[in-house]
Amino acid sequence: MSKPLQISADTAVKLSEQLGVPIEHLMHMPRHILLQKLAELAKPDAEAAPESDKKV
Repeated sequence: MSKPLQISADTAVKLSEQLGVPIEHLMHMPRHILLQKLAELAKPDAEAAPESDKKV
């Protein structure tokens, strides 16, 4: 069994709200699963970013 994530309480609350999972589940979520979920959250932002980063 993996040890709880080493994140602050504020970070845990924010991630829990964004991911839609209870804090208890978040704290014991395997790191690779958490990173995958964060990448899924960031994907729409990453797709929109290149449009605003175009150099004129």
